[in-house]
Amino acid sequence: MADIDFFNQDISFTLPNSIKTRRWIRAVIAAEKKQLVHLNYIFCSDEYLLSLNRQYLKHRTLTDIITFDHSENRGEIEGDIFISIDRVKENAEKLGTPFVDELHRVMIHGVLHLAGYADKSPADKTRMRRKEDASLSLRDRRG
Repeated sequence: MADIDFFNQDISFTLPNSIKTRRWIRAVIAAEKKQLVHLNYIFCSDEYLLSLNRQYLKHRTLTDIITFDHSENRGEIEGDIFISIDRVKENAEKLGTPFVDELHRVMIHGVLHLAGYADKSPADKTRMRRKEDASLSLRDRRG
């Protein structure tokens, strides 16, 4: 069954409004005309994500997200999205953005990667930011 699961690794964290967040992520995936197979979000520390970054990507820098695509068919969304809560908190403070807004931006950034969007070139980054903004506008802000 297509589902979205939330886990913690080496930290204690509870995602606010997980039911509404799942509904929103599903709406974004549908808007992208993709089929959800399964998504795992793993919330973790800077240290944990840095170890993954070194091990799998050979990078030695802190990051807020690493996305692993496990889809077997084009048009499907299936993967693991690791998010550093430390990094999201720090970035939200630097940007003067509410934590939940920054968290949602990072969460949907991973989904957009799985949907086929890149962010390496300046043009790709601009397109990704527009898609993030459009996706954030689909959130239900009630209650």
